[in-house]
Amino acid sequence: MVAGATRRVLSGMPNFVKFSVVVTIGFCLLGILFLTTLQLQARIDALESRLQEESGGGKQPAFPLASRGTGPASHGSFEENHVVFYNRVPKSGSTTLMGLVYKLAQRNGFHCLHVNISKNDHYLSPANQYKFVWNVTTWTKHLPGFYHGHVVYIDFPRFGAPHPIFIQLVRDPIERMVSYFYFLRFGDDFRPNLKRSKMGDTMTFDECIEKSHRDCSPRNWWVQIPFFCGMSPQCKVPGSKWALEQAKRNMIEKYFVVGVTEQIPEFVAVLEAALPRYFKGASKQYASGNQSHLRKTKKKIPPKEETIKTIKALKEWQMENELYQLAVSTFADVKKRMIKTVSLSSGEKQFVKKDASFFFEKIVGPNGKEQL
Repeated sequence: MVAGATRRVLSGMPNFVKFSVVVTIGFCLLGILFLTTLQLQARIDALESRLQEESGGGKQPAFPLASRGTGPASHGSFEENHVVFYNRVPKSGSTTLMGLVYKLAQRNGFHCLHVNISKNDHYLSPANQYKFVWNVTTWTKHLPGFYHGHVVYIDFPRFGAPHPIFIQLVRDPIERMVSYFYFLRFGDDFRPNLKRSKMGDTMTFDECIEKSHRDCSPRNWWVQIPFFCGMSPQCKVPGSKWALEQAKRNMIEKYFVVGVTEQIPEFVAVLEAALPRYFKGASKQYASGNQSHLRKTKKKIPPKEETIKTIKALKEWQMENELYQLAVSTFADVKKRMIKTVSLSSGEKQFVKKDASFFFEKIVGPNGKEQL
């Protein structure tokens, strides 16, 4: 209707007037389009700024390099940009450790974030790995941050990101398997009313091994190796020699410290000595509070000797045990270097941090003169 009216008005005008009117209308439309574009860009910029603020400033690296100055970098600022990642092996004492960490988070003032993967999976697709690494690296509003969850090792540098401080606990493979077997059937005292997947099943672990039941199949022994090996599909293959070697390499090269479940008090003492920003007061809290065993399986029958003999003939157990023994020997060396045992008058033992074993001297500046 508007267009028809416009044509009727223009039809009675001279040609030069028609041209002027059309040009004027065109410039008006261009002006409106230009203003609309500016408004839209302003809204986009505002949205990006808000998203950047919510992520803690996405362009800022999560682990900034120490500032360069005339003196040493601020130790406090370095610690405030830490990310610790505990990729928890199931049934290895992780609930006990995390009960302690959550108490320390309040006392020591750091963020604690649980990583929950859909369908209780332990693996992420390459796309989700990238998203996860990006989130952890740029989420600076939650620094210092302690991330934990049942997820296998993620290689952060593969995505161009700095490596978090990885820690881990491992457990004797037979003890871990027996605990998990009865946990699925009888639950624990941590969440006693939660119905587990195998509740009502009266089969014992000995019977499971004797019958070669699927719940005790070689695949079910292949647990701790994948958690250190990583996201590669080859890591999932039970009995893979490559996966074992990769897991051992990552344990030695990628993890800050790996403790063993059978020595949790010592592991806590080592963490307190090495990472006081997170674990200051941890040993005292662990010893005095109700932290020593937060999750205990309600019923657990020790396996018979003949059952253990059958298990030790399995290739998968032998490889899992090789990784476990590496952790035991490595942790023994870490303890020797970092903590010492003190006997108290009560007869109990206390683990104390050893004094620092290095210092700097003969600091010479560019002018050739020694600096104080």
